[in-house]
Amino acid sequence: MRLAGGAAVTANGLTGRVYSSNAPSAAGEPAYVLLHGIGVSHRYLARLHVELAQGADGQGQQAEGADQGAAVYSFDLPGFGGTPRPGRQVTVGEYAAFVAAVLAERGVESCIAVGHSMGAQFAVEFSLQAPGLVIRTVLMGPVVDSARRSAAWHVLALTRDALFSEPPSTNAVVFTDYFRAGMRWYLTELPVMMQYPLDVRIRGLGQPVLVLRGGRDPIARRPWCEHVSAQAPDGAFAEMPGHGHVVQETAAGDVARLIRRWAGTAAEGSAAAGGSTA
Repeated sequence: MRLAGGAAVTANGLTGRVYSSNAPSAAGEPAYVLLHGIGVSHRYLARLHVELAQGADGQGQQAEGADQGAAVYSFDLPGFGGTPRPGRQVTVGEYAAFVAAVLAERGVESCIAVGHSMGAQFAVEFSLQAPGLVIRTVLMGPVVDSARRSAAWHVLALTRDALFSEPPSTNAVVFTDYFRAGMRWYLTELPVMMQYPLDVRIRGLGQPVLVLRGGRDPIARRPWCEHVSAQAPDGAFAEMPGHGHVVQETAAGDVARLIRRWAGTAAEGSAAAGGSTA
């Protein structure tokens, strides 16, 4: 699935593309910012984007006076999704700074960062860089497992996921994006992904964090995801049974509902904590 109306954006010398739905809430409700992983694009996040943009009742047409749905921003990050490849390796921090700069230009004042796979690394770094902007963080299928820091192991796990945990339609989206990104750029960014210490960096987050995985995901294994959630000062763990690594594509509606429910609970918890210290 591909979203319509993407706009080319340049920040900090990097060029990508952003897709947006709904205007930022006048009531100050946070936007959702969706960040893809290595080799892919916004396309495997598009179903989740649409679900989040439709509002809590899941209907495209809202009754008068009803919540229109959240503002949602999805990216094709520099070098991916047909965007210009940078002439050098780009770090996780640089990708995060690119996202923050683009959102600032669009007047986003509050958001929930939602990253998948390597996008979880971008989401963590974005949350660290912009704590006044990112109020909650969602990590779906986060990588890299600190006990599995081997590119060969990840290739085998990705193969297992494609063969046994994903439908052909999802594989078609993922692997056509890989082809478009190109092996050279994939291999340029692979060491960045493999070396990023997500379970260490997450310890610095002040925001509530949700770690989510598909129950059949061989890449982001359950022990690793539980470990990551435990490292966050305010972490939670959830699992979507019967789904693989690309759970946000194969169970978009359920994932959107889970994220909304968790975000609401996290907000209530923050309000209660604020009230108790006043």
